[in-house]
Amino acid sequence: MVIVMAPEASSDNIDAVVELVAAAGGEAYVTRGVSRTIIGLVGDVERFEGLGLRALPGVSDVLRISAPYKLVSRENHVSRTVVSVAGVPIGGDGMTLIAGPCAVETPEQTLKAALMARSAGAALLRGGAYKPRTSPYAFQGLGEAGLRILADVRAETGLPIVTEVVDAADVELVASYADMLQVGTRNMQNFALLQAVGDAGRPVMLKRGMSSTIEEWLMAAEYIAQRGNLDIVLCERGIRTFEKATRNTLDISAVPVAQRLSHLPVIVDPSHSGGRRDLVLPLSRAAIAVGADGLIVDVHPHPETALCDGPQALVGEDLEELATLVRTLPNALGRVLTPAPEAVAMGV
Repeated sequence: MVIVMAPEASSDNIDAVVELVAAAGGEAYVTRGVSRTIIGLVGDVERFEGLGLRALPGVSDVLRISAPYKLVSRENHVSRTVVSVAGVPIGGDGMTLIAGPCAVETPEQTLKAALMARSAGAALLRGGAYKPRTSPYAFQGLGEAGLRILADVRAETGLPIVTEVVDAADVELVASYADMLQVGTRNMQNFALLQAVGDAGRPVMLKRGMSSTIEEWLMAAEYIAQRGNLDIVLCERGIRTFEKATRNTLDISAVPVAQRLSHLPVIVDPSHSGGRRDLVLPLSRAAIAVGADGLIVDVHPHPETALCDGPQALVGEDLEELATLVRTLPNALGRVLTPAPEAVAMGV
């Protein structure tokens, strides 16, 4: 942190800043220029921010020059991270498609959705066994029965599982089935859950909170990383704004901003941001064009009867168009679609 003193600041003003910082356990290094004095602070930045430094006599500005999220910041990790999920990479030169049903309903529905996802180019299968819903009367998921269905479908299709965990008490159970743990938007700042998934030994997808800043998102990732787990994928899924024409507002600018600030891969959820089937493909194009490392998309064999988010699930011609999109557009940007595990094994 750096304090810029006003040109008219007196020696007493400068001494007062130095003494206050020292009393807070920090060190202050004073550099006197021709017209201004700058004081560099070393120590607990969070404690310094609580000192009210900007209100001190003679202080012109206070600047934070290091990111509060040390482990996920590019300041200390310049090269971009590639996260491997059961051998499937997210990040680097690839563009990874994750697809499947928003919620696991039956074995037949989940298998059909998985086959649809794989045919569209998905390398990972999404599916919710636990569903945190706004209404307590909405479908909450099948729990462990849903996890067993996902495991059976993985065995049949070869697609590794990405599934949400909503409670710290369930992390061990979900991790015993899943290849990647998802922390949803409503739990982005559930710090006990973040620490638990950080300890779980599985890659984590961290969705941005619907009302969270990018810094808060990265600080949430820091909770996971602080437990020794840097296999984190950030997911922009739309934020809450005044606009009602869409379910959420996709903050497409968050992708390059987060990639500049953090070394973690950043993917986009066009399904939950738009909330409508007709918006998923346009938002997918935008996400790929802006440099997202992947997409996570809802598909369902019968969206009209889906128990969760049917209006945004792709099927039929839209799914065929998605397949063409993810196989062609990334090439124009020097990236390639990440193949499914069986394709890797066959050397395709």
